[in-house]
Amino acid sequence: MYAIIEDRGTQIKVAPGDVVDIDLFPGEEKSKSQGKKKQSGKLTFDRVLVVGDAESKKPANIGTPYLDGASVDAEVLEEVKGEKLDVIMYKRRKGQRRKIGHRQSYLRIKITSINA
Repeated sequence: MYAIIEDRGTQIKVAPGDVVDIDLFPGEEKSKSQGKKKQSGKLTFDRVLVVGDAESKKPANIGTPYLDGASVDAEVLEEVKGEKLDVIMYKRRKGQRRKIGHRQSYLRIKITSINA
């Protein structure tokens, strides 16, 4: 069984047992002095777009835009950081060069069940 969920504009295909990285909720970023912070709790995604079963021949249930009564439960594992992205700014013939980096914070979750 699989589902396609929407989380703040991002559509993610998930199945039970999958480990997925999602963006942190606004205001939950950790301070630099705390280091790695483990979040505890469970999440429920109620914006389910599609629920289907790859093994059966029945067609998938598609919402318009969301399925009524469908939800996906997840368990929060930890807060992680993504890979570093380098942003390079350059102006020709001016001698102006600037390099900055960015690492996005993510919340790692494990999908526990799909309720359709």
